[in-house]
Amino acid sequence: MPKPLIGVTTYLDQARWGVWELPAALLPAAYPRLVQASGGLAVMLPPDEPSAAAEAVARLDGLVVAGGADVEPVRYGAVPDPRTGPPAPARDAWELALIEAALTAGVPLLGICRGLQLLNVALGGTLVQHLDGHTEAVGVMGRHPVSPVPGTRYAAVVPERAEVPTYHHQCVDVLGKNLLVSAHADDGTIEAIELPSPDWALGVQWHPEMGEDLRVMRALVTAAKERRGARI
Repeated sequence: MPKPLIGVTTYLDQARWGVWELPAALLPAAYPRLVQASGGLAVMLPPDEPSAAAEAVARLDGLVVAGGADVEPVRYGAVPDPRTGPPAPARDAWELALIEAALTAGVPLLGICRGLQLLNVALGGTLVQHLDGHTEAVGVMGRHPVSPVPGTRYAAVVPERAEVPTYHHQCVDVLGKNLLVSAHADDGTIEAIELPSPDWALGVQWHPEMGEDLRVMRALVTAAKERRGARI
């Protein structure tokens, strides 16, 4: 059977390489490398018109919503905190449309950091706009342990308390519709959320692409492979 095709969302930013400095669709190489190491075939999904999301998702076996800029607070009915970063409205609109399309079509979905936050917002939840202690320093990943909630999908994948790479200053406040909490940090911060079966939708607040543990991404790739097999 061909490897499952896993779409990964990207930044849209100004970048410099060689003699060029131009707008670019960017994705840290750690994301596709993690997909590849987990048995999937990675494809980048730069921001597009939200109306194209269903067509894009229809061609995928799995979807990863990558980390990045803070979600614009207007998306969850809040006034921006001074510590909230600059918005990325085109990316917000595109990724929210991708999440809706994936949930509608039953395409397995993994949200990473910002991706978890967008999954929560897509389902009517809200965010804490500033949180201390989950970033080592500007541009430096921190690490802290997370504990799984027994009986959840995440706990089935990672049953033990595990140390994870982390870089975020926002987190889930009010949980979105039908979502379950599946992991916490020691300070009580929600670190993973998921939808109950039969949906396969998981969000993690940390950055598995920056660590050595493949289990979360392998779980997504396995779910994508099973869905692909069921359609053939």
